[in-house]
Parts: sequence; structure tokens; C-alpha cells
Amino acid sequence: MTKHILVIPGDGIGPEVTHWGKAALQQIATTFNHEFSFDEALMGHAAIEATGNPLPDETLAKAKQSDAILFGAVGHAKYDNDPSLKVRPEQGLLKIRKELGLYANLRPILLFDELLHASSIKPMILKGTDILFFRELTGDVYFGEKIRSEDRNSASDLMIYHKYEIERIAHKAYEAARQRRKKLCSVDKANVLESSRLWRETVQEVAKQYPDVQTEHLFIDNAAMQLIKDPKQFDVVLTGNLFGDILTDEASQIAGSMGMLASASVGDGTGFFEPIHGSAHDITGKDLANPLASILSVALMLEIGFGLKDEAKAIVNAIDKVLKEGFRTNDIADSTTNRYKVLGTAEMGKLVLKFLSQTTFTNS
Repeated sequence: MTKHILVIPGDGIGPEVTHWGKAALQQIATTFNHEFSFDEALMGHAAIEATGNPLPDETLAKAKQSDAILFGAVGHAKYDNDPSLKVRPEQGLLKIRKELGLYANLRPILLFDELLHASSIKPMILKGTDILFFRELTGDVYFGEKIRSEDRNSASDLMIYHKYEIERIAHKAYEAARQRRKKLCSVDKANVLESSRLWRETVQEVAKQYPDVQTEHLFIDNAAMQLIKDPKQFDVVLTGNLFGDILTDEASQIAGSMGMLASASVGDGTGFFEPIHGSAHDITGKDLANPLASILSVALMLEIGFGLKDEAKAIVNAIDKVLKEGFRTNDIADSTTNRYKVLGTAEMGKLVLKFLSQTTFTNS
């Protein structure tokens, strides 16, 4: 297979972790006889500094010409500390999602047994958890009209959804549920929000086309509680942009750390694959970032973007072996015991590549 991949390192720890994601792709190409070519582009704070634009036209053009995009992170502390800045790194991320039609964000909560004790939640509650989130990505308050009064004393963000936006992601979520445990939970706030009432009505209509899938509806506040109380009850979770953003960050604690969570943003064309952990400027350049989420994002690229399930499984197996042998980055190390060897970003990346290179492939 021949594919062209655009790497957008972004800001903060983004370049550090995408280095190892790209290296994993190169190892997969060698082992499984594929041909992957690469290009690189700017986005976020790095792009603002270089061009004044968080998503330069050149980056968008390269993105549209690629088969998949491996992304790092956007963000910088200067923007967090000054909300008045009009040009912001996150604008680049929102725009590329819109321009590429990336309306579905898939976030698997994959819990490795070796990390049961890395979470603050009891292992007996966590064991066996396997959740796939479908977060709608191009609607909701992030894209609705934003107003600030002339006196600067009031503001509003329009939470808006169109029926077709809900329908298209609901179909993707139901199709995925059919391949899993045939359970889907739709999360909204239909007791208060009109946009959520449209969401629930639309999901109920789509559900009729999937009678083999059990459908449940939860309000966002109850879903947030249930996710911690009994995460094993969930299989596929379908929700809007704002609620999905919050729930998947909460769910990172199930997996032990944000440094373990990958994501895929897809539509009907080029897919966008990234870790969910953000730019983490407090640890940038310190060799402390966990590269596993970026490498797991590559596994999603291979499986969801290219249909290469064996190659994706090889990556997951290599990471599982690393964890089983007691290697950790700082974010997933249990501070109460000394039985783990804590590695930096580079050492962990190299170790995953070592185990990945030991994968055998027979072209039948």
C-alpha cells in the first residue's frame, strides 16, 4: 500500500510526540511492505509566529492533498493568560476540521490491564472497560455565533445543531456499535436545551434503522457521574461537541492518563489523527511527554484510515509488551511503588519501536 501522510507537529510537546508517531509508521512500512511518504506543515502558535495565521493556506492545501494527517497539539500559555487576543492557535484546529469536513471524532478508551493502578479509580471498577466515544465535531457552541456586548459586560455563544449534522454522526456511531457489543448511549441535555431535544429526536429516528442495537439516552450530568461510577456499562457513546469534549477528558482518568488516549477525526475524506493531551507547555522540551497516545493515534490511522487492522494490532501489541515489562513514562507510573522503570519520551519511543520491529509478517 502506498499512502502520503502530512505531519503537523503543532505546539508544545506536539513535535516531541509526533516524532515517535511518524517513526512507528516508518517501522510499520518496513515490516509490512508498505510505502509511506511524508510532508510537514505548520499550525497553531507555531504558525502564528511564522505567518500570523493559525492555519496557513499552504498547510490547508497540503492537508487536502494527503491521505491522512498525523497531528500533535496546539496551544500556548500566552493565549490562556490573555483572552483578549483575537488570533489564537485553536482557531487553526477548528478551521481545519471544518474545511476537511471532519464531523466525527472517535476516541477509544482502551484500558491496558497493566495500567489498572495508574488511575485514581479502583481497579475493580475499571477492569474490562472498553468504550468508543463518537463526539460530533463541527457544530455546537464552538461554531455557533459569538456575541460580546459593547460594554463588554455580557456575552453569548450560540449552541446550534442542524438535523443532518446529528444524523450523519449517529449513523457512524450505530455502524460501529454493530461491530462491538451492540449498545449505544446518546448523551444530551434534552430536559433543558432545545438543541438537545432536536439531538434526542433525531437519534431516536436513526435508531429505528438499527433495531439490533440497544439504545439508551442519558443527560450529560448523569452520564458524567455514571462514567466514573460504572464505566463498564458503556460501549459506544454518542454526543455533541461540547459534552464530548468534557466527557472524553474525564474518561482519560479511566485509561490512567491523557498521555494514553488517541483520537481520530473523520468525515468522508482525509482523516485527522491526534493524541488528546494538548500542548502541555509546562513539560515541553523536558523529555517528559508520553509518546504512547501519538503512537496509538497511528494505530487508529492504520485501522480506520487505511483499513490495515493487522498493522494497527501490531502497534497495540508492542505497547502492551512495553507496559507488561514494567516500563512507564512519569504520567502513568505508580508513585507508591518502585517496581516500574520510568522512561523519558525518547527512551519510551525507542522501546516501542524495538518491540514493533520484532513483529513478524508473512505476505500470504
